[in-house]
Amino acid sequence: MDENSNIHRLTNKALQLSLLLLALCAPLSIAGTQIAWSLALFFWLIRLAFVRPTFKTDGITTAIIAFVGLTLVSSFFSYEPQVSLRKMVAVSLVTIVHLVAQNLRDTKMVRRAVVILLISGTVAAAYAIGKFAIGTNLKVTKLTADSPLRAAGVQEGDTILSANGKSVASPDQLSAAVNTSPDGKVALKVYRYEVIFDYDMAATSQQADNMARFGIEAWSRGRDVRASGFFGHYTTYAEAVQLLASVALGLLIMAPGGPFARHKLLLGAVLAAFGFALFLTVTRASWAGFMISAAAMVLIGTSRKTILICILCVVPLAAGGVFYLQQKRNVGFVDTGDNSTTWRMTVWREGVGVLVSNPRHLAVGIGMDSLKTHWRDWGMFDNGKLPIGHMHSTPLAFAFERGVPVLIAWIIWMFLYLRMLWRGFRLGEFDWFERGVLLGALGGTTGFLASGLVHYNWGDSEVVMIFFLIMGVSISIVTRATKPVVTALT
Repeated sequence: MDENSNIHRLTNKALQLSLLLLALCAPLSIAGTQIAWSLALFFWLIRLAFVRPTFKTDGITTAIIAFVGLTLVSSFFSYEPQVSLRKMVAVSLVTIVHLVAQNLRDTKMVRRAVVILLISGTVAAAYAIGKFAIGTNLKVTKLTADSPLRAAGVQEGDTILSANGKSVASPDQLSAAVNTSPDGKVALKVYRYEVIFDYDMAATSQQADNMARFGIEAWSRGRDVRASGFFGHYTTYAEAVQLLASVALGLLIMAPGGPFARHKLLLGAVLAAFGFALFLTVTRASWAGFMISAAAMVLIGTSRKTILICILCVVPLAAGGVFYLQQKRNVGFVDTGDNSTTWRMTVWREGVGVLVSNPRHLAVGIGMDSLKTHWRDWGMFDNGKLPIGHMHSTPLAFAFERGVPVLIAWIIWMFLYLRMLWRGFRLGEFDWFERGVLLGALGGTTGFLASGLVHYNWGDSEVVMIFFLIMGVSISIVTRATKPVVTALT
């Protein structure tokens, strides 16, 4: 069918709108993002039925196909094939790269997608910041010696999250929850330095002064829980914000005009929102990832004077971050005594041991999510003494779950993508916006890979959908470059 036909134009328009919807939902809702992705796939398949497809094979595409194909092979050889094959749905999210790169082809659509993504991310950041400013739940800062809360185990500085399953944010709400207790016992959930404690408190008689009833001498709204935006976990949100902040910083560096130019003021405000939201996640690896990302972009895209200014700014920011980290999590930036660090060290050692113990594991891994039911077979997680989880390292997780060939395919993919971004930024004849996106993608990918050494950030669908969207936009920009650059990239 002719590409100028009505069906081709309509499916193209629907596909592009679906991808813009994906950009809108990506920082806000995993369900909305996956619906937008499904719609884009649906309209793409409709178009395939009427228009002869044209596929171009380049290095990145070949690496992606190898990565997905080897992952599928690993799933068939998994210790739990049905479980692993179901995970292929998440793996198929990589089609976002092709959908975006092939269908957001003109400068206007690329700009719309990036602007929508940044606006949506700013809304999520504003929500996280607003939630912190208002505070959540009931933080007890001073208790009497005979406080029933103290007798139950609550300590000064703890934040009471709920009582009998009801969220509480004041002594009055705590009293209302206690009044509904049918058996004289009150189940409390209490937050203290990232740990949730469950306590049972004896129901007290009702009094006119609810603070006196519970022996609370001073309280405030809690601001201890780490920011998670609209996502379910702070680490997921931190990784997403790191990617978005990198794009914003790349655009800010490339924006024309002086420091008070309109574009720079807007991008500076967006970057400040992202930076504060990332700070509130109190996630060390993502902090470090963004610092690596920012350092790479500043070194590549700015003058020596700007580099010196940035170095001078980093020192007080780093000192403030370390102090805030100690206050909120009671750990140092690098802390070998931290439970999360010792947990990782143990699991990494066990994971490598299982990986090299069997040629099958080296070839095809144990299968995605098989660890959840087979960890006892290898005595992992210190024979169950540690919390059950995953590898908390993207490279190790790929090798452990899917085999070394998948890890190699992924490394080649990332190398080719970074090389494409570098050459595109250095050689391409682009306007400031496109150069900013390429610089932000280059820095963000570098930071994302760095934080992935200690986080399995590739295992979060919310994050990889943003990563794939940025990758698709970057490929679209580079493939529209002048012929010499395209040749250099392929």
